[in-house]
Amino acid sequence: MALLELDDLRARYGETDVLHGITLSVEPGAIVAILGANGAGKTTTFRAITGAIPTSGAVRFDGRPIKGNSPEAAARLGIAHVPEGRGTLAALTVRENLALGAFTQKDSKRTRATYERVVSYFPRLAERCNQAAGTLSGGEQQMLAIGRALMMEPRLMLLDEPSLGLAPLIVREIFALLERINKSDGVTILVSEQNAKLALAAASHAYVLETGRIAVSGPSADLNRDDAVRKSYLGY
Repeated sequence: MALLELDDLRARYGETDVLHGITLSVEPGAIVAILGANGAGKTTTFRAITGAIPTSGAVRFDGRPIKGNSPEAAARLGIAHVPEGRGTLAALTVRENLALGAFTQKDSKRTRATYERVVSYFPRLAERCNQAAGTLSGGEQQMLAIGRALMMEPRLMLLDEPSLGLAPLIVREIFALLERINKSDGVTILVSEQNAKLALAAASHAYVLETGRIAVSGPSADLNRDDAVRKSYLGY
């Protein structure tokens, strides 16, 4: 059974239709990529999954419809969302930002253990635990955003444009960490990216969006080998 299923998902902003019947699935333990240019509907798809905007169609998590239609309801089911632009709270310290990620957890001992595991992935965060998040570099802020999501102990992590504005070396480091988190913690990852080549290298399956519709989908290796798909949709 798929962990996440979208069936004919539609969304609009005001009078403007943005998603036009998105149907996709994400298997447990997989890394799946959503690719597409700016304005293709990647961010809107994530907002629709978490209930941040009104939608029609079905969103099912672990075989059941997501009820409550709000980001908090999605978070309590185990869906963590790392938004485009990272969304860290600049005035709070690294430790305080991470603590906010554990708002769904009730066991303080377990939360401490989760914190230690998270900072083991991101040693630079441990070194800067008392530093204001706003003083971190862009790459460190992205690591903090991912670490905060991991504090929820999610089953599914939604990552929106994690490479945005970062140097290629930092981007490769972050994607290597995502693959490690996926394998070590078993966190299923749905990542949206404009950097198609990098995303396809990490993901097992991919969906390419074009103006709110799925233009093409399939195993990442197949899409990467298809010259027509690469030239028409992936830009390389």
